[in-house]
Amino acid sequence: MFKKEIIGLMSGTSLDGLDIAHVEFVIENTKTRYFLKSSQTIPYPDSLHEKLQSAHSLDISELQILDKTIGAFFAEQVNSFISNNKIDKDKIDAIASHGQTILHQPENGFTLQIGCGSTLAYSTGIMVVNDFRTLDVIAGGQGAPLVPLGDFELFSEEAESFLNIGGFCNISYKDVEGIKAFDICPGNLPLNNFANKLGHEFDPNGEIAEQGNLNNELLQKLNSLEFYSKNHPKSLGTEWLEKNFYTNFSKSESPENLLHTVCVHIAEQIIDCIEKNNIKSVLVTGGGAKNKFLMRLISEGYKGDVIIPKDEIIDYKEAIVFAYLGFKYLSNQPNNVISVTGAQRNLCMGVLHKPGY
Repeated sequence: MFKKEIIGLMSGTSLDGLDIAHVEFVIENTKTRYFLKSSQTIPYPDSLHEKLQSAHSLDISELQILDKTIGAFFAEQVNSFISNNKIDKDKIDAIASHGQTILHQPENGFTLQIGCGSTLAYSTGIMVVNDFRTLDVIAGGQGAPLVPLGDFELFSEEAESFLNIGGFCNISYKDVEGIKAFDICPGNLPLNNFANKLGHEFDPNGEIAEQGNLNNELLQKLNSLEFYSKNHPKSLGTEWLEKNFYTNFSKSESPENLLHTVCVHIAEQIIDCIEKNNIKSVLVTGGGAKNKFLMRLISEGYKGDVIIPKDEIIDYKEAIVFAYLGFKYLSNQPNNVISVTGAQRNLCMGVLHKPGY
């Protein structure tokens, strides 16, 4: 039996907060099992949240400062998490950190996640593995999505496919050619953006969206975006939202109507994707799984089974999977899927940071 304990850190593009998951992985008879021992989500302080929202426009020195600031914030929260949950730090083999995505342009050969790994390692005294995406991009891949490896190695008994509705919506499934996964469309990022205009951090249960009216002209424009006709592998970033998505919206349209229309758009893109690929069941995680209006739209339009897991999986599946990517790194095993990202070969991805003592 081979086992390791990893603390997985996930911070998504929707900036909901830092997800922390303490996970034990055990390999027994070639089968890998996971045990979620404790978990927590830490919201970003307002000042840090604002800086992250505008991070793509910072100059190099400001971005370097923010990188160190996020690394220090991650370290502070991990130290508190370990203390509050009475975790024996000596048993933690590594912290596996996704970081915070600031730029994602695989077509230009780069992707950037901040949250300084050296700061995190030094300030916690624990070895850190981060920067999981860069090597895949260098090898000609999209650097995303990376979660499908964990989907099929940890959660394969739950459903045929796995849909995550975070800042963006992505799906993973298997066909005769192997694992396929890609970003489908935007998710919580635009929904949170329009909720912010009404003074809300997000739209609880999709209640505001449900009260709005559908803008058919806008819906047709969104459904006609070029990205949706592209073949996978493909992925989305905040730059695409600014250049291709938000440019379709009228400032005179009410946020309620925009929320309603974008929810319909998201549901239609998801349904089109899963129906087109003959998927019979889908496990839904991420913050969007708690948007009752959006989930009702998907359930009513999709002929297959929509499976909503328990809250700890909805909230922490990605943190669990990034812990698993760290586990694979420490085991010197590939942790990308070339049929998903389009990279030239399988890679053991990540950058190791030692605490220095």
